[in-house]
Amino acid sequence: MSFIKKFLILSVGIIALGLGILGVFLPILPTVPFLLLTSYCFVRGSDRFDDWFRKSNLYKKYLEDFITHRRMALKKKWMILLPVSFCLAVPFFLFDILAMRIGILTLVIFKYSYFLFRIETANPSPIDPKYPCGESAE
Repeated sequence: MSFIKKFLILSVGIIALGLGILGVFLPILPTVPFLLLTSYCFVRGSDRFDDWFRKSNLYKKYLEDFITHRRMALKKKWMILLPVSFCLAVPFFLFDILAMRIGILTLVIFKYSYFLFRIETANPSPIDPKYPCGESAE
């Protein structure tokens, strides 16, 4: 890979990382999508950046479970879906353009169906679903 291509990929990764960190503090800015972009760029751009990012608390808290097991806690799903939905609702109600409204509705339907049906929901409780009252199999 050429130096310029690596530089561009790492630059996008660093910008996405900055936006992801801002998203931790600003509820309207989604954190996880920017951190996923960061991870993608760092994997493609530099082993050193990728190793550093995977060892960070930010990666472990927001991405590790999703990347390794393809699952996400229900609370994290809603923390992603709701702010983005709010951002999409603003132009939906402000502008009376039919094509734009259809596009936004299509995006919202796709987004919710993907997060709710394609990404497994992690069980937040340590209770075995087979034995919900704490009984054992013995």
